[in-house]
Amino acid sequence: MPKFIPYKKLSKRKRRELDNEQRGSWGAVNPVTRAIKSRKIYDRKRDKEIERMEE
Repeated sequence: MPKFIPYKKLSKRKRRELDNEQRGSWGAVNPVTRAIKSRKIYDRKRDKEIERMEE
């Protein structure tokens, strides 16, 4: 069994290898499409949608 070495004391290369092993995949989910748009930013499309809903 390999000797335990704290994460802080690992070399940069070993830390990267460990991080890459633990990192999962997003699968079918695209993280870019999950970003929530800020309500403070002016959006012409949103204004048109609100007008349609009010009619």
